[in-house]
Amino acid sequence: MAVAQAAHLGAEIAVADQSGAIFNSAIGLADREAGRPHRAGARWLWASVTKQVTAVLVMKQVELGQISLDGTIASYLPDFAGPGGDKVTVRQLLQHTSGLPNPDDTAPNASGVPGFYLETGNRITDAARAAGFCGEAPKAAPGAGFAYNNCDYLVLGAMLERVTGKAYGALVARDIAKPLALRSLALSRDGKPNGGMATGYTVGSKRYPPINVATFGAAGALTGTARDLIALARALIAGSLLGAASRAVLWQGDPKLGYEALGVWSFPAQLGGCAAPVELVERRGDVGGIQVRNVIAPALGRSVVVFTNDDSVEFGEVWQGRGLSFDLLSAAFCPPLKP
Repeated sequence: MAVAQAAHLGAEIAVADQSGAIFNSAIGLADREAGRPHRAGARWLWASVTKQVTAVLVMKQVELGQISLDGTIASYLPDFAGPGGDKVTVRQLLQHTSGLPNPDDTAPNASGVPGFYLETGNRITDAARAAGFCGEAPKAAPGAGFAYNNCDYLVLGAMLERVTGKAYGALVARDIAKPLALRSLALSRDGKPNGGMATGYTVGSKRYPPINVATFGAAGALTGTARDLIALARALIAGSLLGAASRAVLWQGDPKLGYEALGVWSFPAQLGGCAAPVELVERRGDVGGIQVRNVIAPALGRSVVVFTNDDSVEFGEVWQGRGLSFDLLSAAFCPPLKP
């Protein structure tokens, strides 16, 4: 927490090893205008950590033989109208090499928010997005290169619903939340980021412009506590959700794609205070002025979760050997942890 205080970070931080939660604390203000402080155990937007959850759900279906990583979109969504339906694979969706159209490219409103994230009604479900916008003209050929894109995971969400017969939120509850007793984990219900949660801020300490969080679906609409996210990390380390072989595939970073694995980045990094490089599994997110970092060190059996309600905070890149992420992870993973 000293690192966060030194950086004047308004945040909640949780650190755990496999024995359970070691540290969970909050500092700063959840609502600056009202003077409302952050509190440990509050609900947060999980943002693109949702993609990590979606990737786990996909791998569970792979284990069951219902989905193949090398199967195409059309194999599981025969009504997908896009020209890449019989070419784009599940693996390419998971690793953002599909070439599908990008929601971030839609026309923005006066506040600069892409119109895709402002819509309401029946058009914003994963199935509707897969049948609509995400099935329009692609930006690139499948496999041409890495390009971060929410459509990849909206299509995966639709695919999971079609294969399992369950809505995405119900599938998260059945396969993730209930087995792990994650009582807070749920999709955004009202499409708003700030109902009882921290207010998101951006550059200049301005409130982040209104968006409809529900439009992020299986790509970014989950909400929950830092404690539940750290419990998810512990379960992945322990093998409670996936077998060892599936987890190895999930966490196999590809150097050619900047160490992108399936729904996460997996890479070695030299941290301050550790004699040897530490293998890290990282998932980050940023939506509605909320930033999240979920980082696992599998060999150490440790994990750290950081939420902040300021999207202007610069975390830096841990592999550069400096910056906020480097300092936080060095403090969390290198010295001995004490309960």
